[in-house]
Amino acid sequence: MGASLRALRALVLLAGFYLLGVFLLVALAGIDYAAFAAGGHATAGKITVFSVVLAIPIVRGLFMLRMPKEEPQAGITLSVTRAQEPALWDVVHDVARQVGTRAPDEIILIEDVNAAVSEDSSLGGLRPGTRRLYLGLPLMMGLDEMQLRAVLAHEMGHYANFDTRLTPLIARGRAQLIRTVAHFHERSADKQAKERARQERHAAKRRAKGKRVTMVDTPGLGATYRGMARIYTAYGNFYMRATLTTSRRQELAADLASVRVAGRDAAASALREINALDSAHGFYMGSYATLGVDAGLLPRPGEVFGGLRRLLDARQAELEEMRRELSTEPTSPYDSHPALAERVATIEALPDDGRGRQSARPALDLLADADTALAALEQAVLTPEALALKRLDWEDLVHESMTLYVARGAENIREALAAEGAGPGLAALLDAIDADPAVRWRIADRFPKSEQAAAATGRAAREFSRPVLRRAVNQLVTVELTARGAARWQLSWSESATLRYPADGFEEQLDLALDAAVADQADTEALRKLVLAP
Repeated sequence: MGASLRALRALVLLAGFYLLGVFLLVALAGIDYAAFAAGGHATAGKITVFSVVLAIPIVRGLFMLRMPKEEPQAGITLSVTRAQEPALWDVVHDVARQVGTRAPDEIILIEDVNAAVSEDSSLGGLRPGTRRLYLGLPLMMGLDEMQLRAVLAHEMGHYANFDTRLTPLIARGRAQLIRTVAHFHERSADKQAKERARQERHAAKRRAKGKRVTMVDTPGLGATYRGMARIYTAYGNFYMRATLTTSRRQELAADLASVRVAGRDAAASALREINALDSAHGFYMGSYATLGVDAGLLPRPGEVFGGLRRLLDARQAELEEMRRELSTEPTSPYDSHPALAERVATIEALPDDGRGRQSARPALDLLADADTALAALEQAVLTPEALALKRLDWEDLVHESMTLYVARGAENIREALAAEGAGPGLAALLDAIDADPAVRWRIADRFPKSEQAAAATGRAAREFSRPVLRRAVNQLVTVELTARGAARWQLSWSESATLRYPADGFEEQLDLALDAAVADQADTEALRKLVLAP
């Protein structure tokens, strides 16, 4: 479908929303006319009143469809000029030339594994406007230059196919559909709330007088608004399915531009790489970049997003598996993109163009100074509160964060010790056990339990409590060792952080000492010698 036909279709779909409202108003007016023409003015008057009640939300819906004021781009971004990043701008212009379209006017770096384009078109997409390319630095970290060219060609393909000119028109319809349906539901809920409040006030007065009070009920109230919402929701579902079907076709068409510029193999490998990068980036941000936030810590400037490079280098085997295993989940009619597996399969089914996977430099090398760009992105994206956090090297950040979190996790056993009249540390716990071994089970009883553990008694109860108590004692051991500098949390990019103990074989000895401390016949001597001895 050509751009002109797609524009006409978008206009027809949007106009259909107006026409639906007009049709409903005409239908109501027709019913009123027929009622008066048939005689019986009393009945016709009642029908007219009912029609007016129905017409009110329809008219409101039509006014809701007026074009809203332009909203600013969501989020905070980092715009880079040609003077700042000449190599990147050269590549973008070269790809646009190959695709046969005008290059973007702005390049904006973002913090996601994503690339996207927009255009401030007007007059329903007839008049072109400022073009912007949004390019994720985390995306560039995982791609080489040819793969990045494939991604850029896909985005330039959206320009060449006039997709970005039609997007505001389509988005207008989607946004107003959602706003209008929400308006009807809000009106219905508001009407019910007012009636419920009125009935509750009436009931309170009757209750104060000692009279019988009926149950508050609001049946049928707001039904006209909900009815209109159902009609518009039905049209909205049709609108969304129709426009999103077009969106999926646009993505496949843009993929062909990617193949023409970078080659079949580079285009397919870029999509596979993005699949792996997206998962890796989400894991990195949750497990590394923000690990220390609750402790008031962040990595050094440039490393909040830049540390992803270290993770990618350390987990190549896992990434390779994600590159191979693409999701085969069926596409929903409401998805804006085809399934990634479908896109890759479509590209890889094309004839071999003889270009293969060409070796290329890392995409990040296109930047004049990647570390400076990453640090600048942090300044643009992070909140003032986040920027004010203490900055540490990765090794210190992991150690200080984990030390604090383990100490917080030991609060349960500290509170249980306090309830037993003991001090908060490991030494106090061992003294309490030596004085009364049964204190262990009383302490364990204060921890949350499963239903099965709560119902257990005697030896069965102790067996449920033993591993819980052992973990709690181990937390106090960790707190003691890290406080004395005898143990340190170790950063690992290939697996979870681990605690580095004072010497080889220490962990095995600790396991035996913990087992002895929570055994039926408690023995704390090994734990004292291993952890508390000077």
